[in-house]
Amino acid sequence: MTNETQLWHVTVTVGGKPQDTSLTNEALVRLQAERPFIHSLRCSEDRAEVRYWEEADDMVDAASLALRMWTEHRISADLPAWKVLGLEVVDKETYQRRDVPAAFNVVGVPPRRF
Repeated sequence: MTNETQLWHVTVTVGGKPQDTSLTNEALVRLQAERPFIHSLRCSEDRAEVRYWEEADDMVDAASLALRMWTEHRISADLPAWKVLGLEVVDKETYQRRDVPAAFNVVGVPPRRF
């Protein structure tokens, strides 16, 4: 039996010690350049939210990848040393059934404020 990969919508919320918001914004823009499927970024002094699409065989695989995303890009994107506070992973159909506004962020547009 072969598993077919599918798209999962992921929301990762991270937080920790307050940081300069402008530096966090710059780091999030770098993260977005490294992860082109990011479509929404929000941040404040002590937290950030990243929304993106992940391709995986099942929800557990998508969640595992999502839990590592921030740490794996911490050095390359110069992200704050924050920890994951929350995680949501839903399949494409569930996400599309929601009343979701258009993507908040596209390449070159700064992250929104919480």
